Amino acid sequence: MATAKKTPAAAPKKAAAAKPAAKKAAPAAKAAAKPAAARKPNAAFMKAMTPSGDLSAVVGSTPLPRTEVTKKVWEYIKKHDLQDAANRRMINADDKLKPVFGGKSQVSMFEMTKLISDHLK
Repeated sequence: MATAKKTPAAAPKKAAAAKPAAKKAAPAAKAAAKPAAARKPNAAFMKAMTPSGDLSAVVGSTPLPRTEVTKKVWEYIKKHDLQDAANRRMINADDKLKPVFGGKSQVSMFEMTKLISDHLK
């Protein structure tokens, strides 16, 4: 009797396992049908911009794209350990960053990008 109970219970499990596998294969087939297009960078982000005097103290005075300016600011923040210990989304300003942050002693990482863009020409 124990073998009779196991057989019907095992069959629905196999069928249920086969259904999700079929669903996973369908999106993969759609993705394979599309030709892989190379992603092009946005020209506005790649345009070299000159940092202001306050910002050039942190990233240098040579013209850089916005993406590189952001990378250099983050390198500076990590090098000088300026992220707030309790809330890692907040950046503490030191003497060089305070003028860039509009005189604020602490800004969020999202507000920081807006403030940095004000210092690019």
